[in-house]
Amino acid sequence: MKDHFSLTGVTVAMTPMARFEEYLQSRGKRVTQQRRTILDQVFSHHEHFDADDLLEELASRKLGDRKVSRPTVYRTLGELVDSGLLRKMSLNNRSVYEHDYGYPQHDHLYCEECKQLIEFQSKELSSICETVAKQQRFRAKGHRLIITGVCSNCNKARQRPTHRLEMI
Repeated sequence: MKDHFSLTGVTVAMTPMARFEEYLQSRGKRVTQQRRTILDQVFSHHEHFDADDLLEELASRKLGDRKVSRPTVYRTLGELVDSGLLRKMSLNNRSVYEHDYGYPQHDHLYCEECKQLIEFQSKELSSICETVAKQQRFRAKGHRLIITGVCSNCNKARQRPTHRLEMI
């Protein structure tokens, strides 16, 4: 049974690499091996990540003599955001990235305890946004909503008895 709030797919005309190459060329920038390596790693799986996570993943890959420096990672992440491939969010004073290209408009639940980001999509929420924008004669391009709180796993952990006397 499909979850009412799960994400649906979006069909795209170009691969992330082709789109990034087009973006770089339109700005007179070179398509370097380091940029390709970073893009390959970012799109090898779908997870939320920060620059340090990406640097660790790149360090663990067998890149031979091709090391990717911290400044190159930060610069390329900015280019990936500018090109529309990634979305940048700020959580607890750190920048977190997620895939934007090929993924539908969606929102997040953020657990303040375990730091998990849970993606969801809601037609009702989108409808509310459209209605409010229409009432204000506002042309909306999209929205971002991050609901903060505590996930069910952390809630369960909070409710477990921790002292022997509480277990009686």
